[in-house]
Amino acid sequence: MTEELDALVRRALTEVAPELAPELDDLDPNVDLWRELELDSMDHLSVMTRLSEATGRDIPERDYPKLRSLHAICEYLA
Repeated sequence: MTEELDALVRRALTEVAPELAPELDDLDPNVDLWRELELDSMDHLSVMTRLSEATGRDIPERDYPKLRSLHAICEYLA
């Protein structure tokens, strides 16, 4: 997992849910983000859309279920 991708994902999460910014500093990269941070499906969609736009990479909705941790998302984008 690169620091650049990690920062990109954390930035997307912060843009979607700014109130969670403090929690992201100590976040375990392998934890289920959506459960841990109590994000809903619309938040997940917003994060994936931001990441797609930032990277220029298409992230099909069928891949969303496997993109639940910071580590999994970074590996997918790498």
